[in-house]
Amino acid sequence: MHTPFPVAALQMGSNPAGTAATLADILACEAEIAASGARLVVLPEALLGGYPKGETFGAQLGFRTPEGRARFAEYHAAAVTLDGPEIAALAGLSARTGATLVVGIIERAGASLFCTAVFITPEAGLIAHHRKLKPTAIERLIWAEGDGSTMPVVETPAGKLIAAICWENQMPLFRAAMYAKGPDIWCAPTVDDRDIWRATMRHIANEGRQFVISACQSQPAPQTPIANWPAGRPLIAGGSLIIGPLGDILAGPLGPEPGLLTAEIDLASLPGARFDLDVSGHYARPDLFTLHVDERPRINVSPRRHED
Repeated sequence: MHTPFPVAALQMGSNPAGTAATLADILACEAEIAASGARLVVLPEALLGGYPKGETFGAQLGFRTPEGRARFAEYHAAAVTLDGPEIAALAGLSARTGATLVVGIIERAGASLFCTAVFITPEAGLIAHHRKLKPTAIERLIWAEGDGSTMPVVETPAGKLIAAICWENQMPLFRAAMYAKGPDIWCAPTVDDRDIWRATMRHIANEGRQFVISACQSQPAPQTPIANWPAGRPLIAGGSLIIGPLGDILAGPLGPEPGLLTAEIDLASLPGARFDLDVSGHYARPDLFTLHVDERPRINVSPRRHED
C-alpha cells in the first residue's frame, strides 16, 4: 500500500565558473535535500555541462569560424561522461540524502555531445539515462540526437519514472510511447521558463494522469550583452513546478531565484485519476490507432565476421 511522500524540484543554474563549480553548488544543497525528506529530486536540463544560451559557436550558413571551433572545444571539455567523477559524486549525494536524483547533463561520448537525463538511486547509483531525441533549433548544431534505446521507464524507490527533456514534451508520439510505459512520475528537466511551458506541463499531467515535476534552470541577466536579448532580463527565469495527475498545481511555480520546491504526493491516487482517462488503456482505440516504436540502439558501424 502506498503512503504519501515528498518530492522536489531543485531549481538552479549552471555556474559560469564551469562544471566543477556547478557540481559544488549541487552538493551544497545536501542538507536542504535531506531536511526536506524528498524521495525524488529532479534537477534542470543541461545543468552539468551548461546550457550556453545566446552562444553562436561562430556558425553561419556555409562556414564556421576558428573562434567558434575553439568555443565548441571548450564546451566539449566541460561536458561529463556517464562513468566520470561527477556522476560518482551525485551518486554519493543520493546515497547520503536517500533521494533518487534525475539530473540534466551534457554527456560527452567521443566527439559528440548529448543532452541527457541521468537516473541515480541511493541504493545503486546510476541506473539509467535518457538522451534527448530531438534538440531544438540551434541546439542541433551542438548536440547529437538520441535514439530509441534510451527511453526507459525506471523503477525506483520513488515509483516508476520517465524523463522527457524540454521540448520532447511537445512531441505527441513520444508522449504516447512514454505513456504506454505506465510512469507514476513524469520528470521534465528544462530551460523553458515561459508561461506556455507551465500550461504544457499541466496538460501532460492531466493527459497522462501521472505526477509531473518540471525543473527549470535559473540564470540571472547576462553581464555581457547578447544580441537581441533585452537588457536586465534574466537569461533563464525559472518557473519550476510540481503538478498532480488531474493537472492541479501542487507547488510552484518558483520565481527566478534558485530554490528547492517540494510537494507531497500519493501514488495511491493514480488509479482513481485514471478512472475516466487512461490514454494507453481503456481510452485508447487500438482497432484504429497503433504506434510502432523502435528501441534498438542505432550505431553506424556494426562489425560482423565474414563467414564462408
